[in-house]
Amino acid sequence: MTAMTDEIKTMQEEPAESRNFIHAFIEEDIAPGGQFAGMTVHTRFPPEPNGYLHIGHCKALTIDFGTAEKYGGLCNLRMDDTNPTKEDEEFVEAIKEDIHWLGFDWGDRFFYGSDYFEEDYRQAVGLIKKGLAYVCQLTPEEFKEYRGSIGVPAKSPYRDRPMEESLDLFERMKNGEFPNGAMTLRAKIDLASGNFNMRDPVIYRINHLPHHRHGNKWCIYPMYDFAHPIQDALEGITHSLCSLEFEAHRPLYNWVVEHCDLPAKPRQIEFARLGIDHTVMSKRKLRRLVEEGKVSGWDDPRMPTLCGLRRRGYTPKAIRNFCERIGVAKSANVVEYGFLEHCLREDLNETAQRVMAVTRPVRLTITNYPEGKTETVTVENNPVDPNSGTREVAFSGHLWIEADDFLETPVPKYKRLFPGGPECRLKGAYLITCTGCVKDAEGNVVEVLCEYDPDSRGGDPADGRKVKGATIHWVDAATAVDAEVRLYENLFTDPDPDGADQDFMECLNPESLEVLTGCKVEAGLASAEAPASFQFMRLGYFCLDNRDSKPGHLVFNRSVSLKDSFKSAK
Repeated sequence: MTAMTDEIKTMQEEPAESRNFIHAFIEEDIAPGGQFAGMTVHTRFPPEPNGYLHIGHCKALTIDFGTAEKYGGLCNLRMDDTNPTKEDEEFVEAIKEDIHWLGFDWGDRFFYGSDYFEEDYRQAVGLIKKGLAYVCQLTPEEFKEYRGSIGVPAKSPYRDRPMEESLDLFERMKNGEFPNGAMTLRAKIDLASGNFNMRDPVIYRINHLPHHRHGNKWCIYPMYDFAHPIQDALEGITHSLCSLEFEAHRPLYNWVVEHCDLPAKPRQIEFARLGIDHTVMSKRKLRRLVEEGKVSGWDDPRMPTLCGLRRRGYTPKAIRNFCERIGVAKSANVVEYGFLEHCLREDLNETAQRVMAVTRPVRLTITNYPEGKTETVTVENNPVDPNSGTREVAFSGHLWIEADDFLETPVPKYKRLFPGGPECRLKGAYLITCTGCVKDAEGNVVEVLCEYDPDSRGGDPADGRKVKGATIHWVDAATAVDAEVRLYENLFTDPDPDGADQDFMECLNPESLEVLTGCKVEAGLASAEAPASFQFMRLGYFCLDNRDSKPGHLVFNRSVSLKDSFKSAK
């Protein structure tokens, strides 16, 4: 058993709550004498609307919204739209849809970071007047040259610029008098700090690009490290929960809160990002996959985006369960994609209807079945749910079965159909024995011939004899409905496609999608509608494609196979 599988088993055995250090901090803060004693716990989820949410964001939003739920508090949804480069209202609406789909709600607490542009500007002016910020004219090249190193301070010849001069230049920056890169506004903190984020960081930059909400009103934009603590404080956030890469930025977050004129002092707490093997999470890299046509779009079922996972048949319950069970860690780790699949299987096993479907069909004819006779057999909708009931499925002497359920010359231990082989069960119907096959001119098997035992209806012999062959699923040929089936595998062959020594695009799996046409499914599926999920007996869990499937052209995506390498703890 691998170390990662051991870790996953621990996740299954140990409640996530016991591993959540964030809750321990919050309970300390709201206890009598704590920083937020007697206050309502208030968190926020602040995605940037420059792409679609992915499974990594899901961990963050589960922490943000879930923490508020746990303590009877509030969680704001705030679009971090302070960088106009690739932000778009399309992404705003998609983010809202994904969060609601997962079962979270922000009520009337929806905000944009750009709602605070006027206040950000006012606070920046206030820092200049306090002698805590200055306009710097270093070029990007000079900025790198003067950045310093460990033990060597950074420098800026503009650090002692008179306050009145910085105020004038900053206003002229706002008025659009200077080109991109000509000037920045920097916080005046400590050029010799061992934390490079505190070496007079840039808090405003010039960017002559239209904003998706404000058009050309602004040509200067606050940096995230400056705008975010201001936004948190203005919204009354008590706990600003963010990923681990912001740990080194926390001193700057606290500096802004301390030195700006703000109504509250939030606490920033960091947690490790979610890493999953065979996956990339960078929006930039996901965008490249889309723009270079390596996937069909942001909602391609191979993508880790929530819209892609939804299209593949993942459920909100499975994703939330996954995020809760991996817990909240302080150090970075990578979870096997198989554990996400395990959580989906658990959910679909309880909820998905079992149906008959054949993905690689070959005709089976029962030669001693009365020609023209039809009947129905009773099939359980879901054997693990006693309340799911049963249904009637058409049966006749002409069926479709999987091609690999027949071999003319069997391999060792093969227990399915072959001439002279053992009796096999047709699921819910009769016992059959293979007598031969029919081939086409190229030697391909096009029809399997069998005889049935008419006294074995239901699959059990009247004389109680032991059946040595396998149970085979089937679809009635006369009533079957055609379908397209898409089989998905990992998008990348390498468990770590983000590895430093390679281009992730070179790790793409050429076999990540297989499209099967001419598949046969039972007649009742003709009226199914997305996002319905089913277990194709013996094959896996499948869902109707929410984009391409329509009446008369059914398209099913394989959500996950039946085989599960992860075993639930006893």
